[in-house]
Amino acid sequence: MTHDGPERRRHRFSEGSGFGDPYTGFSFEVGVDDPFQVDPTDAHALADLLDPAHYRPDAVDLEALLDVGLSYLAIEEYEQAADTFGRVAWFATEDSREAMEAWTNRGVAHAQLGEYDEAAGAAREALRIDGGGRDESESRFPDLAAVAELNLAYALWESGDSSRPLAHAERAVELDPRLPEAWYDLGFYYDERGLWEFAVEALERARALGLRRADVDAELERAREGLAGLREPVPADLFEVPTSDPSAPEREAPTTEAAGRDSERLGA
Repeated sequence: MTHDGPERRRHRFSEGSGFGDPYTGFSFEVGVDDPFQVDPTDAHALADLLDPAHYRPDAVDLEALLDVGLSYLAIEEYEQAADTFGRVAWFATEDSREAMEAWTNRGVAHAQLGEYDEAAGAAREALRIDGGGRDESESRFPDLAAVAELNLAYALWESGDSSRPLAHAERAVELDPRLPEAWYDLGFYYDERGLWEFAVEALERARALGLRRADVDAELERAREGLAGLREPVPADLFEVPTSDPSAPEREAPTTEAAGRDSERLGA
């Protein structure tokens, strides 16, 4: 279409009085009584109005947010995972299953980051929620409690505490006997204590429940070798008391050179 005359059709967006001074009348006041009604895309929406503390918990899809955190764990983005699970714990109803699941998984993320104090704290918070004011022998969410117990055992072990992890692993097995990772961890701690027979039983159960990995096989082999060593026949002369021979020369003390080699071997 062409215009023959000198006058062309004016575009509609050029009509009107213009924008004027863009700063006229600007104010930090939102102008509404309920800040929740402010459109986040509105130029007048301030950052503090978008803080999580101002969100309505019932408007947050906790299951979707948990899935986001688990996805971060799957791709090894542990900092983002810990932050996401922290948000779930913030929005979840206190002492709810969602809150416990968030703290449990947050402990996993902290442990993967090497933050063992934070991991232990998150696991303890999850177990506190599981107690829910009831007797400690009861569990409201045994599947989550078992994982939290394992996380706590792992965090304590990595922190240098070798005395308490075994009890937490045993508790995890009691809570969820169908959890193969619980049996594997229990077998590992039995191995560390030299309880070979118990370790073999625990690790074989882990394999029976479907946990077939190289580290499980290696730990099981270690336990079997330890158990075989215990069952080796004892030499008959092991406990014989030798008679003293007055004419026999006294045993010489090790030379300095030999003692030095022993020290180096032990130091290695």
